[in-house]
Amino acid sequence: MKAALRGDSGLVFADVARPEPGPDDVVARVRAVALNRADLGVLAGRMHGSTGGTGTVLGMEWAGEVAAVGSAVTGLSPGDRVMGFGGGAFAEFTRADRGRVLPIPAGMGFEQAAALPVALMTMHDAVAVNGRLRAGESVLVLGASSGVGLMAMRIARHLGAARVIGTSTDPTRRAGLAAFGADLAIDTSEPGWPERVREATGGRGVELIIDQLAGPTVAGSLTAAAVRGRIVNVGRLAGLTGEIDFDLHALKRIEYIGVTFRTRSVDEVRELARRMWADLEPAVADGTLSLPVSEVFPFDRLGDAFATMAANRHFGKLVVTIG
Repeated sequence: MKAALRGDSGLVFADVARPEPGPDDVVARVRAVALNRADLGVLAGRMHGSTGGTGTVLGMEWAGEVAAVGSAVTGLSPGDRVMGFGGGAFAEFTRADRGRVLPIPAGMGFEQAAALPVALMTMHDAVAVNGRLRAGESVLVLGASSGVGLMAMRIARHLGAARVIGTSTDPTRRAGLAAFGADLAIDTSEPGWPERVREATGGRGVELIIDQLAGPTVAGSLTAAAVRGRIVNVGRLAGLTGEIDFDLHALKRIEYIGVTFRTRSVDEVRELARRMWADLEPAVADGTLSLPVSEVFPFDRLGDAFATMAANRHFGKLVVTIG
């Protein structure tokens, strides 16, 4: 089968063996794949958890049809329309653990479905599980114009957040955040941004911060947070290190929580996926929790899709069709 790999110096296409299912696996015929920031890192030669290195089949989330299932898999049959997350997606066929595969709701196309699994899993875990959002609380999403950021705002609003604030340093993308649940859009490159957050919450600060930036914005997050606020560290787009005021952290009794799927067991991921789908399936099916697809590329233009993502000018998800 045709697949896109990380070669010695970048992207290459090659013929590789079609995956076969283990007892708990699903093999799917891939129809569409969505790009993620982690794909850029793997393409550049960096590891993403245990994934990476020369010869790695790229891609993390996909949509397609079940081609084969393992002996322990129930509830799925060849021909079923499914979406999933995991490595090796940029190929004609991919293999995933049964816990990482979800049914595509009726009426939803492959391109839209491919854009959802990573965002749904990441942000349900951040907002609902680790962030413990309660109805009536306020939420700040740092880096809100990415696909996962937009989903964070939509999930927060769906779960009853009283006020949702999103950030972007790009004015055009800031203007688009209101359509995804933001009551206020702010620019974290402006020195006074934490005070704008506090003003918008009557001086209290936000109860929950979903942080995709980290780096130098962490100090501002402590200022923007309410007493006993929670900061969930999802991404580090602004940098891996930053200075914080430990006294302010202690005075506000802030919880700073780091999350990733890279160090979770198979059973943990299965349970998180089960819980997410139980909570969000109706809102996914009726389109409440959808994401915009910024641009669609054919498989042979995957390099252009990566270049578009690296340029960081898109709003929403980039999707590549296969077959």
